[in-house]
Amino acid sequence: QVQLRESGGGLVQAGDSLRLSCAASGRSFGTYAMGWFRQAPGKEREFVTAISWNGGSTFYADSVKGRFTISRDNAKNAVYLQMTSLKPEDSAVYYCAADVGLHTEILVIPEEYDYWGQGTQVTVSS
Repeated sequence: QVQLRESGGGLVQAGDSLRLSCAASGRSFGTYAMGWFRQAPGKEREFVTAISWNGGSTFYADSVKGRFTISRDNAKNAVYLQMTSLKPEDSAVYYCAADVGLHTEILVIPEEYDYWGQGTQVTVSS
């Protein structure tokens, strides 16, 4: 069982930056690929970014490429999402997710992830 807890969300203005954190339980965190997803009201959950177990590979949705950065610290069982140049359309509940299946490729479909946090709200005002 893996427990994930996001933090760092809030209300910011367009153009601001925000850093989300995801704390994970479990001794095997260093073997999990991790992803960030987001869901706005009335919309489906969408992929934002993901990182491989050792941080060597990352992948971003086109909508956040160049503005968001994912990173991880396996010694702290944590993954981070640094968001810059935020836009109102980035407003959503942000979720971190764990892929414990030892996949060699980064997964982008929510249903392929095994564990989820409760989410943290990010609201960007114009």
